[in-house]
Amino acid sequence: MGTAGARATRLRAVVAAARRKPYRNAIGVTLLVVVLGGLFVTSYGLALGRPKPHHIDAVISGDPAIAAGLVGRLERNLGGELRLRRVPSAAAARQELLHQRAYAGLALGGRQPRLLVASATGASVARVLTQAAEQIEDTTGPTVRVEDVRPLSPKDPQGLVMFYAMLAATIAGFILTFQLRANAPGLPLRAWLGFVVAGVTLGGLTIAIIAGPILGALGNRVPILWVILSTQMAIAALVNSTNLALLGGWAILPTWLLFVIVGNAASGGAVAPPLLPPVYAFVGRWLPSGATVEALRNVVYFSEHDASAYAVLAGWLVVAVVALAAVHRVWGKSPNA
Repeated sequence: MGTAGARATRLRAVVAAARRKPYRNAIGVTLLVVVLGGLFVTSYGLALGRPKPHHIDAVISGDPAIAAGLVGRLERNLGGELRLRRVPSAAAARQELLHQRAYAGLALGGRQPRLLVASATGASVARVLTQAAEQIEDTTGPTVRVEDVRPLSPKDPQGLVMFYAMLAATIAGFILTFQLRANAPGLPLRAWLGFVVAGVTLGGLTIAIIAGPILGALGNRVPILWVILSTQMAIAALVNSTNLALLGGWAILPTWLLFVIVGNAASGGAVAPPLLPPVYAFVGRWLPSGATVEALRNVVYFSEHDASAYAVLAGWLVVAVVALAAVHRVWGKSPNA
């Protein structure tokens, strides 16, 4: 047999081996890791790597004609994405920001125009607004003065700890169910559920205590922080458990796509929604990661807020429980088989 024949024989042997376990599964795992890595960097690069203004809700008080040039330059510096609506007074503009109905407020009149921002609502948006104001060079009158009406905690000056807390709860939920399946297979469903409940309860409490009183970044309202973070951890664990029951070891694919590649990038924790691509900003508010970040922000910085974030979390938790129960009862599959 010649060299070409020998090579062809070896190639056929390799192809035949690739079609059999465990080589087939190993090839699948390798390709899956490559695809997930590519999707991760693509999603985060698009959503977080190039933040720019997209429809920044803002309010304005006073007569715009007084500072028409200033308002026009500020809008140009923001790419024309500032959406202004009138309010009767500077005090009303301030309340719009404190109730999270606007990201910016222009208070005209008085000795110097003011640009109101709220870092706690979105530190990245506040930075963009501040930079836009600093770029204005008005030689004919007073420049705009920036006022932060709801600043971030000095122990969390970038406003990222709530994002990290959400991320920790999400990953801990994945790890809990993956490790139960790998290291405690065959547990009865009731016992398995008991360990999941214990894990998410203790895990959420631990994250709440560390991010709250210990680090001082999320305040001292541990009970409500505990509920929010444990709920996020439970949703991640239960969704992953349903995927495990249906897909086995391949459950990482839909779980990772939902929570990490899309959910975390669109959560508004690292980059605020007005700076995200519109599809991310829209989707993020309906996913558990975005709802968790919003709920944590409300608890830490705002005394008055709506219940939409809590409704989203409750809805996901109910759907996750029902889906897991349906998979077990209808198809007879267990996440810990």
